[in-house]
Amino acid sequence: MRQARVIKSWDFQAAKNNEEHHTNAISSRQLVLRRGQSFNFILHFRSPVNSSLSSIKRMVLIAQTGKQPSDHNRTQVTIPLSSMGKQNPWSAAVKERDAHSWTICVTTPADAIIGHYSLLLKVSKSKKYNLGQFILLFNPWVREDAVFLGNEAQRGEYLLNQKGLIYLGTADCIQTKPWDFGQLDRGVINLSLGLLDMDKQMEEWSNPVHVAQVLGALLYDLKEKNVLPASQTQAIQEETRLNRCRGSVPILQQWLTGQGQPVYHDQAWVLAAVTCTVLRCLGIPARVVTTFDSAQGTHGELLVDEYYNEEGLQNGEGQRGRIWIFQTSTECWMSRPALSKDNGGGAERKDYGGWQILYPILSKGGGVLKSCDLVPVRAVKEGAVKLTPAVPLAFAAVNAKRVVWKCCEDGRLELTDSSTKYVGNNISTKGVGSDRCEDITQNYKYPEGSNEEKEILERVQKERMEHRRDNGIYPSSPETMDPLYLFLEAPSSLPLRGDAQFSITLRNHSNQEKTVQLTIGVQAMYYNGILAADLWRERLPLTLSANLVRKITSRLSFSNFEQNPPENSFLRLTAMATYSKSNLSCFAQEDIAIHRPLLAIEMVKTTKQYKPLTVSVSIHNTLDAPMNDCFITIFGKGLIHKERTYRFNSVRPGNTLYTQFQFTPTHVGLQRLTVEMNCNMFQNLTNFKNVNVVASDNPAA
Repeated sequence: MRQARVIKSWDFQAAKNNEEHHTNAISSRQLVLRRGQSFNFILHFRSPVNSSLSSIKRMVLIAQTGKQPSDHNRTQVTIPLSSMGKQNPWSAAVKERDAHSWTICVTTPADAIIGHYSLLLKVSKSKKYNLGQFILLFNPWVREDAVFLGNEAQRGEYLLNQKGLIYLGTADCIQTKPWDFGQLDRGVINLSLGLLDMDKQMEEWSNPVHVAQVLGALLYDLKEKNVLPASQTQAIQEETRLNRCRGSVPILQQWLTGQGQPVYHDQAWVLAAVTCTVLRCLGIPARVVTTFDSAQGTHGELLVDEYYNEEGLQNGEGQRGRIWIFQTSTECWMSRPALSKDNGGGAERKDYGGWQILYPILSKGGGVLKSCDLVPVRAVKEGAVKLTPAVPLAFAAVNAKRVVWKCCEDGRLELTDSSTKYVGNNISTKGVGSDRCEDITQNYKYPEGSNEEKEILERVQKERMEHRRDNGIYPSSPETMDPLYLFLEAPSSLPLRGDAQFSITLRNHSNQEKTVQLTIGVQAMYYNGILAADLWRERLPLTLSANLVRKITSRLSFSNFEQNPPENSFLRLTAMATYSKSNLSCFAQEDIAIHRPLLAIEMVKTTKQYKPLTVSVSIHNTLDAPMNDCFITIFGKGLIHKERTYRFNSVRPGNTLYTQFQFTPTHVGLQRLTVEMNCNMFQNLTNFKNVNVVASDNPAA
């Protein structure tokens, strides 16, 4: 083969290769591959060539990635052409050949570095052709890849599904938020790899553990730099109605380019969602997980202090962390061979592969990121707190005990006899292939009260005491020689601007009469356990006869509140009963979600592509005031090219707003329509409905 211009053209067959590599939804023109899997491309020659073995052996392929490709760190690989298809880490073989063209099959190793690659063809010592670029991703379909996931339905959900659900609310009233991950959207792969480019250890990009930790740290840092502080959030929301977090892509664009959507202080779940998007985009199976009643900021201690004044209202922040009403995190799937060699202090060797929690480790001063750890979920369940730095933090998040103190007017602290409120409840994620909420609490801990749970808690507590990681203060329950019991029953949700009944039961099991001071309070709390506002309090002096059970029923009503709770806040109802002679206080609390009017959607379950579809939307005003400045926005990939917003007249109390919209679906498959309403009474009221779009008998031209 002469040194002159030999190659006429080449064809990467992007559409065919991408379909075989499950990347066709990302692009049909740009070659996007998954490692550990072969791909084909065609070389066309200017004139007939000799197809002998000697001609083939003179040609080599060179794959390069990074700014300074090097054989030393595997960012440059030389791949000899073979007619036999020898299986080296990288291999290339002439699959089909004639005088005018060759079809070449290239196989990448399952542990190759991911990223942007250039592919060169060297036909002689001095002649090279730059054939073009391709992108290489992790491959959950290949058993040899560290991110291999054996279940096809799970691969579809945790890698390819863009229509997500995030769970917010309280443990007793879980609320669903539709979310567009958008990992297959145009440009997201370049944004994701551009983010990874901030890491200079490119030789480690073959390791999904390193990649996930780096991305977790980088995204946390970007979130901290771009999230608007609480002082700005409310004013901007009220003035501009920009508080519309619907998907990851606009947020990722804002964080990386400054062109996108601002993120607000009370929307911190977006970090978990954006991280999930980037991981899925690069080929690492990932999901967003919500833990209700999650202990945060504990530094691994298994006690969380909460302080309440004599009126039963929360008084400042505890010294040992805080219980968040809900907390979101990102799990990703991969093997952990390095950890499986070390069992974290136990006698039995265990496999810590599978789901891993991306866990940011902050400095004790708070806010400053020290590192981002990758915590095996199994390590949390087994209490393997020596395994990685953040395992103690993740373990405490779902196992810590709440300790309630009463702050007396004279400055004394008194331990209350509070009913046990477990942390780490209803750990939830979207179900595979459905919109149901899947409870995965059993992945994180053994059943409450089980022998396994008791053994693990005792062992972890002993290990922390031996290493002096705890302050040694484990308060015992208050003296109960003169018992008084308090039980609080409250609704899981309260209608916005409405009311609901709650009850308090007091039990005097002693043989003497008791004079009791009962205090009831309501506060607005943000999802992260921070006080938003004091709303209502009441004191009731009571006399309880000996061996008496007394039930007090009252109503929780917006009309009694000193102010309206802030947007996206929750209600914390507390009750404290103090026996005057012993100063023994009993305490109970319940977190209550604020329930807004229902935004109803009526739509057929199946429709045809390119056929106009009519959808009905309605909302009944259950509030005690008119809903003014009403805006309804509809959007959905594959259904509506661009989101549409409509303005409506005021809706008086007791009346119903009913409207219809029409659009034409363009994409086949299960699609999601999301409807969002904003008005003067609430923001971002959202609902969604799925529709299966089937191919039309007469497709559009």
